[in-house]
Amino acid sequence: MRFDFTDLNLFRHIVEAGSITHGAARLNLALAAASTRIRKLELAFGAELLIRGRQGVAPTQAGRTLLAHARTILAQSDRLQEDLTPYARGLAGQVRVLSNTNALTEFLPETLSSFLTAYPDVSVDLEERLSDEIVGLIAEGTGDIGIVAGTVDHAGLHTFPYRSDRFVLVVARDHPLAGRKRIGFAEVLDYDMVGLDRASAIQRFLADKANRIGRPLRLRVQLRSFDAICRLVECNVGVGIVPETTVERATPNMAVSAVALIDPWALRDLTICVRDIELMPAYARQLVDHLRASV
Repeated sequence: MRFDFTDLNLFRHIVEAGSITHGAARLNLALAAASTRIRKLELAFGAELLIRGRQGVAPTQAGRTLLAHARTILAQSDRLQEDLTPYARGLAGQVRVLSNTNALTEFLPETLSSFLTAYPDVSVDLEERLSDEIVGLIAEGTGDIGIVAGTVDHAGLHTFPYRSDRFVLVVARDHPLAGRKRIGFAEVLDYDMVGLDRASAIQRFLADKANRIGRPLRLRVQLRSFDAICRLVECNVGVGIVPETTVERATPNMAVSAVALIDPWALRDLTICVRDIELMPAYARQLVDHLRASV
């Protein structure tokens, strides 16, 4: 049985117009070509599809059945075209984003939310990693977009400025350190701490800094977010190291104070890195542009 979308579309228009001539005109087909297509359809289905009369044509019972299926098939074809059009324009796909803890918790949620709303055909696979790990994975092509600390070697990647933030020590307002303006990380190690899960990128980073000093982190509890750290710090469970933006959000509602860390690594200039911006799919480049526009 051989027929195509043009045959089905023609048959629909003929029935709706009540005339082979008018139905053919809607598709810019010659009358002879349209008549030939209808005869071939009737031969293919082995049934008469149209009742021909002096006033025009009307569908037979078989014709009404074909019309119902034709409308369904043509509607599905239109939907298929609509669904695939974003891919043809390069505007649909999945982007793998690798981010350090700071960007992931403080900046990316709002930015990605607005991007995904604007581009419903794009999905984002977001993973937390250490900055130096991210650079290697982007260079290997394992990730599409990386958000890293500006202090790491970008290994020849294409980079763009993103955001700036600073890690600070957060303490309860009645803690002995609450009156301090500045403190070094080595001195912080004298106190019990509230931190993130050991698997988190920032917690691994802080553990490495402590190991280099030759002292362990005295972690009393590990949580899943910087906001949760501030809540337990407020209760004097320990001190915590969080982005300054977190403390700015928390201080109106929590009895906590921030103490500046004097260590150079505390200042976090965040950078977007990609392997080659020119070779990225259009949807991935759009996310890069969206991230840069959010600065």
